[in-house]
Amino acid sequence: MKNRRYCSLECRQRLKSQLNIRTGLLKALNARYATFYFNSSEIILDILTRDSMDICSFIFPRVPGKKPVDDFIRLSTHLGKAWWSEKRRTDKRYLANRVVLDKAGKRSQERGIPFPGEITAPVHVKNDLICLRLSRGDLESSHAPAQIKSAYRRMAKQHHPDQGGDSVKFRKIHEAYQRLVEWSKTPVFIKRRGFVDKWFYDGNRNKWVQPLPK
Repeated sequence: MKNRRYCSLECRQRLKSQLNIRTGLLKALNARYATFYFNSSEIILDILTRDSMDICSFIFPRVPGKKPVDDFIRLSTHLGKAWWSEKRRTDKRYLANRVVLDKAGKRSQERGIPFPGEITAPVHVKNDLICLRLSRGDLESSHAPAQIKSAYRRMAKQHHPDQGGDSVKFRKIHEAYQRLVEWSKTPVFIKRRGFVDKWFYDGNRNKWVQPLPK
């Protein structure tokens, strides 16, 4: 969050919701991948279709005082209207696609966005990691059980009631430790593809995912 200019967690969640609701145009354009990102003055939607090696880049100016999700809605509505207008006029999907893609700047893939990277993340333990001040990398180590135990001892020493700590906090630490110990017996990981600084759309899944952590 600190490296991305969202006004709040709710703002980021609303953007994710709108990105996933408005995937119809990407499907119509036969998008293989797409990325969405923004700065203080522009929003950028890059699309790589399945039948081209050129990246189509739609760059729209930000509206002062508006949130990124509002600017994205404006962009997607504009492109969607252009697509449907040509589709109704000609009844040809490929002509509607051409009208929309002609609105974009083109650049060679070699000089544009790379293929998405991939990270591995443990499943269902994020809050427990935070509670014990562990990282995802600690669980990827072959010494994960020892790392968990060491973190628990360190946190328990700080928050044990006999040492003047808070009993509620200590109970949460102990419960997090127990869950992580159980997880370490049969660890489960998921793989995520994407980019560090951009929202990523995978045409095979028809779904947007948020930027990967650095």
